[in-house]
Amino acid sequence: MTTILVTGGAGFIGSHVSDRLLAEGHRVVAVDDLTTGRIANLGEARGYGKEFTFFNMDVRAEGLLPLLERHRPEVVMHLAAQSQVGHGMEHPVDDASVNIMGTLNVLECCVKVGIRKIVYAASGGTLYGEPKKVPVKEATAAGAHPVSPYGISKKVVLEYLDFYQRYRGVDYTALALGNVYGPRQDPAGEAGVIAIFASAMLAGETPTIFGDGNQTRDYVFIDDTVHAFALAMDKGSGKLINVGTGIETTVNALFRIVADATGFGQVPGHGPLRPGEIRRIALDNAAAEQALGWRPWTHLEDGIGETVAYLKGI
Repeated sequence: MTTILVTGGAGFIGSHVSDRLLAEGHRVVAVDDLTTGRIANLGEARGYGKEFTFFNMDVRAEGLLPLLERHRPEVVMHLAAQSQVGHGMEHPVDDASVNIMGTLNVLECCVKVGIRKIVYAASGGTLYGEPKKVPVKEATAAGAHPVSPYGISKKVVLEYLDFYQRYRGVDYTALALGNVYGPRQDPAGEAGVIAIFASAMLAGETPTIFGDGNQTRDYVFIDDTVHAFALAMDKGSGKLINVGTGIETTVNALFRIVADATGFGQVPGHGPLRPGEIRRIALDNAAAEQALGWRPWTHLEDGIGETVAYLKGI
């Protein structure tokens, strides 16, 4: 049985990762400061009893090292982050504190405890900046210029991961995630546009499209994303790997799909484009198939259907 630390373990993605690892027979230690994570997301994980342990802790805390020394995880799934692009635009120091200094604290703990590998949740939606060609390949990250502090922090960490692998012996795989969506995504956040649209429509409220709605994103379902994390435990050494569908979907098209799924018959509201947002993105996933044996299998309409069903039930 492998012990695995999941940072951000009470979050949308982190809680699903914890569930998957527990189902595969691993022991999971989750940490989350509950800034955006929710205890309610841990219901399934807590059903595994002593195989799951949760700590309310910031990844920047000094207490992280004694926690790791006590539980001795072999692998770290590092998902804890300040993930709101808008917050980072307004508070770049806070963004860097959590996303860069917090990750460095995790990496230092990995060295001191002898952790074998860290699987890092990078951001395929921001670290490439405005790509010249889509779907974008991982090799373009080196020369990319992210347009938000959040994207900058995610790119900087890639350099630190390479350093810690080369000089400190901590292996890594960095997963550049597309726009992940699905059950448990918080509609109160800014990143989960599908959850935001669906929850508003189910409440009979009119969602707002920022900008002209022709900006594109690569939407990847949570179950597909979690599968990539599970595979990366033992594959993809030293690589940045895109986790996306390779398909561009405009916000306008997304609105129509969610409206169909919810039975919403009104037109959207419109607002100004938010700062720090890129125009187009989709992620080439050929490297994921080669390095991890990973491919997405959930069609957008099916995944949105599952998300809407979840939102109806809460």
